[in-house]
This record gives sequence, structure tokens and C-alpha cells, in this order.
Amino acid sequence: MHRALCPVETLYVGQRSRAVLSCALRGPVDVAALSAAFDATTEANPPLRSRIEQNGAGHVLRLLGEDERPRLVVRTGDETEAHAAELNRPLPVGGPLSRATLVSAPGGENHLFVLVVDHTVVDGHSGIALHNALWDRYRALVDGEPAAVAADAGRPRWPDPVSRLLPPADAADTAKYLDGRLEETRRYPVALVPYDVPRPSAGAHETGPDGHIEVRRLTLDADLTSRLRRTARGAGVSAHALIAATLLATARRRLDGDGPRTLGCLSPIDLRSRLSPPLSASALVPAVTTHLQTLDVSEASEPLQLARAVHGRLSDFLSRGDHFHEMRITPEVPRNPALQLATVIATNMGVVPGPRLPSGLRAVDVRLVPAREHYFPQAGRSPVMACVVSFEGRLSIEFPHSTACYSPSFMSAFRDDVRAGLLRFATAADARHARAATG
Repeated sequence: MHRALCPVETLYVGQRSRAVLSCALRGPVDVAALSAAFDATTEANPPLRSRIEQNGAGHVLRLLGEDERPRLVVRTGDETEAHAAELNRPLPVGGPLSRATLVSAPGGENHLFVLVVDHTVVDGHSGIALHNALWDRYRALVDGEPAAVAADAGRPRWPDPVSRLLPPADAADTAKYLDGRLEETRRYPVALVPYDVPRPSAGAHETGPDGHIEVRRLTLDADLTSRLRRTARGAGVSAHALIAATLLATARRRLDGDGPRTLGCLSPIDLRSRLSPPLSASALVPAVTTHLQTLDVSEASEPLQLARAVHGRLSDFLSRGDHFHEMRITPEVPRNPALQLATVIATNMGVVPGPRLPSGLRAVDVRLVPAREHYFPQAGRSPVMACVVSFEGRLSIEFPHSTACYSPSFMSAFRDDVRAGLLRFATAADARHARAATG
């Protein structure tokens, strides 16, 4: 059994990117039940037990044989080391598009569960839904609840690619939209943040001898997250706009010159809720397009004004329906990389629930980190990625990077500057509340 990849999905094949979801656990874990839950999850979702194969000029997803399909890997080790190892462990070409690992500390009370899925078949929203569904299956097994049996159990169910679910469009309108976007990239080339690690010599490996993926992380507790959102509401913008503005201001301080520089902000856009009928988050397909906007940013730019610009432009983009056009032109990106070239990439998963676990087991931390195989230190500069998600109302921003490009100290300082900017926004909510209370 197989399914052809659409042109949009095919773009992910060469990127070799993956979603790394992890859950730190405290309490007893029934390994047999977790293994059974993972097997049931992959059985219900053919993309997870598939490989990518070339088929003529295109690619297909093809089901793996029973002895090749992914199974839960269980081992003993340290949580921090385990997360770093899984972040740097690719999904092998020609192998399963998913991997699940449970790493337990000696004693069996502290665990880290890591689920890795190829971005060819998943995006942030479906990855989170998949992770939660797996733990729902586990909870049902541990609690002795009857398992739900699908009417077509045993038959693979391939989800349709989102590019085939878009509303009808005139080819001439799409071509006109593409021409306009290409003209924008020519008129407003964006500045990128320079690497602080020296470039490798000509002919060196892409990631250098010591290059590996690390991630700097920014978290806000529920109270600070709530205050940040209150500031956003009071200013008439989204929390995403505040975060994007803070990222842009932080990036500008890493660039030379005193005057304004043209910076780009790339915002992934979830299409699931915007399709008719809406597409469930459980459908394992990448259902994301992007919005790229350029802004002139100087060191004196006021962050709230930047946020209003980001919010207004993104709102106009969506109200025009340009997100559908953007998805249609995505196959042009390999020929025109500037269509998605930005100074900062700010994802936006919104507020999402964590896994529901059986009594006696609790999740103390949940994370979503994007990773990929190929980084290019030879380029000397690149976008800065910020993966933004709020699990159970607590904001988390992950900054993955290759140590062959940005050093840990550089990314730590970048992270700290972003945190300081967000805290200023959160404090502003308290100041406005106090002024309102005193009249």
C-alpha cells in the first residue's frame, strides 16, 4: 500500500526536518502498556509506519513490512542527555517516519518519553494531537477501559494532502499572486543574523566536525503568561505579535549599522481550521502555510509599534484569503528560496493541552522542538527559529540551533534578551491595571 506525496509534501523530503515531542514523567510507567499504545497508534496512522520512496519524478509513502515498523525503544539513562541525543538522532532515509523512546532513570520513577516524527507527515498541531492521543491509549489500557475499534480496522487510512483540500482558484490569479510575491522579495531583501562561529574552510562538512543541535529554552509561568496575554488584549494585538516584535527587536541588535534595516518575520499559518470543512488535528499531514512580512527596524524601534504592524499585516493577509494562495505557490520555493527567507521564524501553536495520564503518573514538562539534519555554516548567516507553544497555559519558546553556526553563549544571550522584552510587556499589563484601578 502506498500514497503519492503532493508537491507541497515533497518539499519536506529534502529538508529532512522532524518534530521532537517529549514528556518528562514522574511515577510508575507500565512499559508493556506504553509499547502496546504506540503499536496501536502506528497501526491507526499509516504514515507513522511508512517510508518515503522515490517513484519516478515524485515520491510516495509506502507501508513498511511487519518486521520493519517502528517499536517502542526502552532504555535507562539521564533525561537531559536523552533529550539531546534524540534531538540529534535523525530518522534514517528509507526507514520509519516515526520513533518512540522511553528513557528511565535508575529506580524507575523518573522518565522521559520522546516521540519523533518526520515533518513530511506531521506539523506542530498534528504532532501535539498525536502525542496526546498516544497517552490517551496508554491511559485506557492502564485503567482497563475498553479499546475503541474502528469500523474499518485493519485497513490503512491515508489522509488526503492539504493541497488537494484548498478551495478552487483561478490559475491566473495564482500566477498574479506569485508575481507579486517575487517582486516583494526583489524590492525588500531581508537582513539575516550573522553566525558567531567561524565559517568552515572550503570543502568542510556542512555542520563541521563538532556541529550538533542544541536548544536554548525560554519559559514563563502561568501568571506571567496570563499577564503577557492581557497586555496583548489591551493593545488590540495577539500574543504572537508581541513575541514576533520582541524577536525582531532582538535580532536587530545583532546587526550592524545605526539606521533601519529591513527584517523579515515568517509566521507559519495553520490551515486546518480555515478549510471547509475544517480538518481535524489528528490528520497526519503538514497543514501549514506561511506569511512573510518585511519591516524596517532600527535599534530605536518601539516594540509595541512593531507588534501592531505585525498583527495588522497578518490579519490583512488572512482576511484577503492569501494563505490559500501562499499554499498554492509553495512548490515554487526551491526555485525561489527568498519566498520564505526571513530574519526570524516565529511559530504559533497557541494554548494547547498536555497529555492526560492515569492516576499516579504526572507530566512535569512537555516540549515540542523542531530539528533537521542539514545546517549550512558556509552561509555565514541564517534565520533564527523560535518554536512557540503554551502547554497548559505556560508559554515556552524553544530556540534550536547548530553549534557550527551559533554558539551556545550567543543563543543564550539571544534567549535572555527575548525574555527581558517579554517581561517588559507582561509588566506593562500590571501598570495599566494599576492606573485603571486608581482612576
